[in-house]
Amino acid sequence: MNPNTVLEFLRDHPQFLEDNAHLIYGTPAWSQDGRVLSLTERQLRTLREKNTNLERQLRDMLRAGTDNDITGDRLHRVTLAFFAARDLTTTLDVLRQSLSEDFQVPCIAVRLWATPDSAVRHIIECLPVSAEIQEYTDTLDAPYCGRDISGEIKSWFDGARALGSFALIPLRTRQTFGLLALASPDAQRFPPGMGTVYLTRLSELASVALERYLAV
Repeated sequence: MNPNTVLEFLRDHPQFLEDNAHLIYGTPAWSQDGRVLSLTERQLRTLREKNTNLERQLRDMLRAGTDNDITGDRLHRVTLAFFAARDLTTTLDVLRQSLSEDFQVPCIAVRLWATPDSAVRHIIECLPVSAEIQEYTDTLDAPYCGRDISGEIKSWFDGARALGSFALIPLRTRQTFGLLALASPDAQRFPPGMGTVYLTRLSELASVALERYLAV
């Protein structure tokens, strides 16, 4: 068929596409009262759907921005608290309190294998850690999140069988000297593949704060 003939027909019958929108969109769309939607109505519906999706994306972006601001404020507070700490025990208390209260982490364990001040060598964070765990921690280029962790690390937590996810955060400056382990009964709290930007920042802050009291 000659394209000009088609164009002439459409000019002479402007309602044709309105009445036969399904020829453009495929299967016809139906209104709530059972009639076939016209071209204009389908276009309006499409625009509304796009607008709804854009609004949802905008809300998600604003929510993510707000969450990032909140996390940034929390990291700022713990940074100031680290500055104020004057010994290893206080620094560890600051770390645990911030994770527990600001970040709502239910289970926290820290192990340090660098030599601390002799006055605090008895604290639980300085209990012996196997060479295997030390070597594993040294291989971590970024915090690990998931469920697959060693039995030795699980033993650091009471009721480990009820825990559903873990985050393992290496503590290092010039060399690796410890491991910060977080755990939750919620399997989705630290799932595999989650973003680790803030966990990495926490690792850097805690490492610098703790290094002051260790022979690293």
